[in-house]
Amino acid sequence: MTKKFYITTPIYYVNDVPHIGHAYTTIACDALARYKRMMGCNVFFLTGADEHGQKVENAAKANGEAPIELADRVVKRYQQLWEKLNISNNDFIRTSQDRHKQVVQDIFKKVLDAGDIYLGEYEDWYCTPCETFWTEKQLADGKCPDCNRDPHKLKEESYFFRMSKYQDRLSQYIQDNPDFIAPASRRNEILSFIKEGLRDLSISRTTFSWGVPVPGNDKHVVYVWFDALLNYLSGIGYRADDRMFNKYWPADVHVIGKDILRFHAVYWTTFLFAAGIEPPKRVFAHGWWTVEGKKMSKSLRNAVDPNMLVQTYGVDQIRYFLLREVPFGLDGDFSKHALIHRINSDLANDLGNLFSRVCSMVVKYFDRVIPKVSEITQSEKALIAKKEEVYLQLEIHMDALAMNKALISIFEFISAINKYIDDMAPWSLAKEPKKAGRLGTVLYAALDCIRVIALFIYPFIPESAVKILEHLNSNYDMSDINLKYSSNFGGIESGTKIDKPEVLFPRIEQKRE
Repeated sequence: MTKKFYITTPIYYVNDVPHIGHAYTTIACDALARYKRMMGCNVFFLTGADEHGQKVENAAKANGEAPIELADRVVKRYQQLWEKLNISNNDFIRTSQDRHKQVVQDIFKKVLDAGDIYLGEYEDWYCTPCETFWTEKQLADGKCPDCNRDPHKLKEESYFFRMSKYQDRLSQYIQDNPDFIAPASRRNEILSFIKEGLRDLSISRTTFSWGVPVPGNDKHVVYVWFDALLNYLSGIGYRADDRMFNKYWPADVHVIGKDILRFHAVYWTTFLFAAGIEPPKRVFAHGWWTVEGKKMSKSLRNAVDPNMLVQTYGVDQIRYFLLREVPFGLDGDFSKHALIHRINSDLANDLGNLFSRVCSMVVKYFDRVIPKVSEITQSEKALIAKKEEVYLQLEIHMDALAMNKALISIFEFISAINKYIDDMAPWSLAKEPKKAGRLGTVLYAALDCIRVIALFIYPFIPESAVKILEHLNSNYDMSDINLKYSSNFGGIESGTKIDKPEVLFPRIEQKRE
């Protein structure tokens, strides 16, 4: 039976244009989705847009447009960027779609009928930019503890979710499932939050109308987090397609930024408890990106536009940098100097140069024809053993969402192939006609290892991987490939011709300040 793998990004809020943080999360999910497909999993990769709430309604009014017009406009920017970044999502869910709104109303009614939602009155502090309620005690010197903005006192009729009822169950669930929250450091953070005591949560609003109406009382709209989190169900056909939903749920991993971990680990899990639905297997909260050492902010105007990065440096170059530069889960700093260094050192020098030098020697010494293998020596066996080692390391690192470690392993294999070339010195073998067989074996082994490297790097930099494979006449159907078997030694066909190699990663000259 084929194993399933369901992975999600958060759905991105349409009050602003996409920035590098959005791209980071989505590229990481894409790399994992591609890898799992290559490992034979039936993958469903969901991303989308969070379109409801007071912020969107206010922004639309300020622009003189309807909220759906603002949402339609901003959603296109995300969809176009994902296409540009080579994102292989299976679906793009929008909270304004009927398929989603029906699920929100269905779950709301289900939890209401179970007695876990009741009508009351809310009076406390509310931060509109964060769409978050706070008590007086939780404020930091009168400011929102998350964004440091001024909240406003809110008093209105509201439906409440009995989150307090699930405090002990949630705490026990997290302790019984140590992999549920990752990295491990975030787990203790959530347990501490729960220990302070869970309050019942206001889950409806009456002061704005851009949202999903509460079933049976359309004076109220459903609170944005109760609405938004349910996308993980509506995106895989909850109630609309039971077969599809049962196939993919529970989610194998929700990948999110650390700022929304509480909503996913606490709110989302207790919502699911109340609805009688199994929680996701894992919630992974990655870190934030600063820019040249400074926090991204509108006031500093230092948000990094992924579109401009792609236009300047290339898609795979950006994908590689974001996944390699920082351990996934920790904070990272984006700088042009670090980006250019990664492109020149890792991609141009290590991978690009290996591809170029080996292909050029096949063109030169064998008139473009991929040579045959004669005797396999201990040197080739060592390369094959290294390949097997990297294959196993990839499985471990990708399951742990340690993308940077996976790339380090792959580039250690690239270094091993480069060293093999230096040690075997094919340019010296080419001077002795009697060693033509040995020369052919060395170049074949190197070429075949480059083919395997292309398969290994495909989840991370797919465009470049396909270019390498096409050049070697290894034209796989990447939508239907088994990495275990296709990475076995001997996958290149002797006797086929290759062309003079193109430059995969042009070096970038840094301008002196």
